[in-house]
Amino acid sequence: METLLLSIFSLYMFLHFQFVPCFCFTSFLFGDSLVDAGNNNYLFTLSKADTPPYGIDFTPSGGHPTGRFTNGRTIADIVGEALGAKSFPPPYLGPDGDVNVFDTGINYASGASGILDGTGTLFIGRLPLNVQISYFEKTREYMVNIVGENSTSSLLKEAIFSLTVGSNDVINYFQFSGNVSPLAFQDFMVSNLTMQLKRLHDLGARKFVVIGIGPLGCIPFIRAINLIPGGECSAKVNDFVSSYNQKLKQELHQMNIEMGPNAIFVYANSYDIFREIILNYPHYGFENSDGPCCGGYVPPFFCYNTTSTVCKDRKTYVFWDAYHPTEAANLIVADKLLNGDKTNCSPINIRQLYNHDFI
Repeated sequence: METLLLSIFSLYMFLHFQFVPCFCFTSFLFGDSLVDAGNNNYLFTLSKADTPPYGIDFTPSGGHPTGRFTNGRTIADIVGEALGAKSFPPPYLGPDGDVNVFDTGINYASGASGILDGTGTLFIGRLPLNVQISYFEKTREYMVNIVGENSTSSLLKEAIFSLTVGSNDVINYFQFSGNVSPLAFQDFMVSNLTMQLKRLHDLGARKFVVIGIGPLGCIPFIRAINLIPGGECSAKVNDFVSSYNQKLKQELHQMNIEMGPNAIFVYANSYDIFREIILNYPHYGFENSDGPCCGGYVPPFFCYNTTSTVCKDRKTYVFWDAYHPTEAANLIVADKLLNGDKTNCSPINIRQLYNHDFI
């Protein structure tokens, strides 16, 4: 009976994708806690956002935590909605697994993870980028089994592959770097990320959005452990991030040249966007750009239960907790990535990427 039902479902999916064009927005998300939609809920890990007050402003869940490391929607959620997504891509490790892949895509992101396999070991469980892409390989196999190679390739060609990763690698570097030089570590990060991008390309990805690392020297955690005065950021950390981002942007530009018209790698300049918000926060309607809305101003920044200190108006804070932005900040960043000029995204913005047709 199970075999018969699977055969009927496979036939339906094959006919559906052969003869009914899909105008839905499909995305495959990779990265860390900035875009994790709940994968870490299913891991034995210290990096979790599955308790209140996380998700307090996430309307689809009625204000209940989903595993997102913010009070509401992530940048990926907001971008997807703006481009017509029917719903948010579910976490790969969740009960739905690959079932919704044809309608929405899948989210493989994992809190505490990084470009490098060893990043985030202190948090125990997490899915490094390498593992996330291995899971996508399994998703692709599932798709081929359902609708065949041609239909799978067609869908992947139009889907957007977004990678938001690297922040934890940098934070770990400044905590446990030893004698590794900054330039060598930046090069190591870029080379490993490039390898994973090429791996995705070999699997059929054609539309890429690679999010640069934000100004980590300004997040409450870095400010606190380095005793940075209010209104200031760690220049040392931000200089490192800026240098890495520049190398990443150059590498993506080279990949666009090498792969010609068959793929587009968009560099998303989250660093300058967030930096502008932090420097001119009153202009964007914020009252606080230094401290976290949830968890207090000093380590260990507890934001994991109903007794946690939470600001009264989340819309007036840039940062939700010691590491992550509020939904209010995410809304501004998402708009600039969607519709901004080449200072925000290059060579084109995300909306243009979505509308791009390959010859």
